[in-house]
Amino acid sequence: MATKTPPAFVQAGDREVRVSSPDRVIYEATDITPEITKLQVCEYFAAVGEPLLRAIGTRPTAMERWPDGFRDGMRLALGPQDKEGDGFYQKRLPKGAPDWIETVKIAFPSRRTAEELCPGEPASAVWAAQMGTLTFHPWPVRRPDVDHPDELRLDLDPQPGTTFADAQRVAEVTRELLEELGLKGYPKTSGNRGIHIYVRITPSYTFEQVRHAAIGLGRELERRDDGVTTNWWKEERGERIFLDFNQNNRDRTIASAWSLRAKTGAPVSTPMTWAHLAGISDPREYNLVTIPDYLSDGDPWADMDEQAYSLDPLLELWETLPGGELNFPPDYPKMPGEPPRVQPSKKVAEHWDDDGNRL
Repeated sequence: MATKTPPAFVQAGDREVRVSSPDRVIYEATDITPEITKLQVCEYFAAVGEPLLRAIGTRPTAMERWPDGFRDGMRLALGPQDKEGDGFYQKRLPKGAPDWIETVKIAFPSRRTAEELCPGEPASAVWAAQMGTLTFHPWPVRRPDVDHPDELRLDLDPQPGTTFADAQRVAEVTRELLEELGLKGYPKTSGNRGIHIYVRITPSYTFEQVRHAAIGLGRELERRDDGVTTNWWKEERGERIFLDFNQNNRDRTIASAWSLRAKTGAPVSTPMTWAHLAGISDPREYNLVTIPDYLSDGDPWADMDEQAYSLDPLLELWETLPGGELNFPPDYPKMPGEPPRVQPSKKVAEHWDDDGNRL
């Protein structure tokens, strides 16, 4: 009979966190990374605790949990009813959490509410990792005002036929546009092939306004680079970089800075300076093993909170550039002015009225 491995303990800030099954393999070895255990994942989040807390601290944060680790071929559950997924999103704080874990109440588009993890110290991330969390998905809001985002998030998503180099090119065009408008963007790798750009904004806008700002910026990018698209329907995107404006909706999140991703090699969504981003060729080089050394030169996003910007220049693009409203995700209620929720290739005009409602 195999002997059960005793728990280990990880120091995170002023708190010691218990880690069960510390030798469980979370990531298998690759050509650039060794085998990585659950204890090493917890130690990683303790090591990046300070910059991670700057990114997700006091934010409602969903946990992307992979209790048995990640292997090629595993997949994320599509929703609560999908019992065959290997990983899943945990939006509500699980029962049995330590009493020192903080939460905040948030409301979903359905108007249902939940108490969600709201990290208040580095140990919160280590506890979540002990629960199988690899990726943190924070909302773009902070407690106590969870209805007004303080971040604009630009998700540059490479479509089939495009590369990370294409995303780098579009990111540079985005940087130039933001600077022309008096805004400062902070880039990071997605941990896969994409690039995310954040802009700190004053928390005086609704989710819908922030989404419109992203659409406005995306439309100006389309004018400047024909390798960019804001087309919601995949059949219309082509081999271009899709700016996913819907990531700015309520209850839509993307992997946080310093999060691990459920990909072979334990890649990390890594903040960078613009110059550093332009010079890399393989984002996989930024992983659990290499990031602690990378951070020894400092956090590239350390000054993000020093200035918050107005979205008015981007909202002006939304108002002046042609195109109108774009589709919302399918789980959202029908929104004012939204086009029909049907693929263009399957749309039969006489089945829809002028407001996009099915007859």
